[in-house]
Amino acid sequence: MISVVIPTFNEEGMVGRCIESVRAENADCEIIVVDGGSRDQTVSEAEGFGDVLTVQSERGRGLQLNAGAAAARGDVLLFLHVDTVLEEGWSVEVLSAFEEEGVVGGAFTFMIDSPGLHYRITEQWVKLRCTFFALPYGDQGIFVKRDFFEKIEGFRDIPIMEDVDLVERMKKFGRISIKEKKAYTHARKWMREGWFRTSVRNQSIMAMYRLGVHPRRLARIYYRGT
Repeated sequence: MISVVIPTFNEEGMVGRCIESVRAENADCEIIVVDGGSRDQTVSEAEGFGDVLTVQSERGRGLQLNAGAAAARGDVLLFLHVDTVLEEGWSVEVLSAFEEEGVVGGAFTFMIDSPGLHYRITEQWVKLRCTFFALPYGDQGIFVKRDFFEKIEGFRDIPIMEDVDLVERMKKFGRISIKEKKAYTHARKWMREGWFRTSVRNQSIMAMYRLGVHPRRLARIYYRGT
């Protein structure tokens, strides 16, 4: 069984969209929403689906994802951002990935759920990053076997770059498989902050991370600009 873990914080409206995309697959999976203290109707909206497990956690994406993994019953974990929906057929690709030699986990092909040439440029940049560096981000829906996730001690308690840190530790043990099915991320952050500004900030944060700047300092820089 696949356990789909969705972290939330004040995501009323968005969480239902995400859950519906997972349920539409009609696959053998469970859905776990891990809330970090929402003050809106996020939790009640998730609970309204009936078959969704809701878990309360301290706020922080890494902490929330670990809490969801601890509550999961499946042998495969899929960590899904609340503003991302998956293309039909995703569950088959998740399970088939582990039949590939040397694969320890994977992710889907990144897409932005909005028209516009500038978004297609971002998608191509991500495609190049995944092709040459095998480095998907969390908005691509990272999946991993539960026992392996526990072996590498899950996500680290850092306020940003927890997805990159996890993938880099996974790569020490095997290959990351980037599947053809699409993970469609909502364009809200680019629309809110501007495509150019968002793109430059994201690349700057990654560059500073590579240079050894601590994630806590990166978080202060990142969230100061949002």
